[in-house]
Amino acid sequence: QTSSAEQWLDGMRRRGTEGVIFVTSMVEPPLQAELRRLSIPVVIVDADGLPAREATTIGATNWAGGLRATEYLIGLGHRRIGFIAGPPQLMCSRARMDGYRAALEAAGVSFDEDLVCPGDFYHEAGFNGGVRLLGLPQPPTAIFASSDQMALGVYEAVRQAGLRVPDDISVVGFDDLPEVRWCSPPLTTVRQPLAEMGMLAARTVLRLARGEQVESPRVELATELVIRDSAAPA
Repeated sequence: QTSSAEQWLDGMRRRGTEGVIFVTSMVEPPLQAELRRLSIPVVIVDADGLPAREATTIGATNWAGGLRATEYLIGLGHRRIGFIAGPPQLMCSRARMDGYRAALEAAGVSFDEDLVCPGDFYHEAGFNGGVRLLGLPQPPTAIFASSDQMALGVYEAVRQAGLRVPDDISVVGFDDLPEVRWCSPPLTTVRQPLAEMGMLAARTVLRLARGEQVESPRVELATELVIRDSAAPA
């Protein structure tokens, strides 16, 4: 039985496709090899941050984003800062956590494994992590969730605990999804420049299709902390 990937490749061969943009964390090696054989340039918008071999990738500065979010909470006086991680196999997850740890170290704040919860970037993991963190004998005064969806899950954990954001606990997310401007309170988060990443990917794949060289096979666009109302002084 022909796989969906093979069907997709057959369609590309028939159409004479000049370039491909993947919005995915990983492209399987056999698929990459066939695209190379067909001389079809590939650009991967790796919003999840997992690098692809022998492909041009467009990503974001996840480490710097994790650092900046944690520095912001430290600047508000928080010292017990919970962290809800993303999938450990993804480079972006590790980079955000490394940024978190680097900010703590720079401020002289000890890293506490009890304040770190596993996650998967989705709401339920944020809720479960929030419940666990709020249930600690010494709960954190702030939680940095490494995705906005998990941050919204934390909001629900805070609500069910009879607490309020940011009066009782500060929350910061990562991504700047459109809906987080409209939650209550509006979420402070690290913005990934997803639209800019897409536009750069389109320009890059067109250049590759014309046989032009690109400056670097790996480009990372800057993240930015967007301050709203979900974090307050400790």
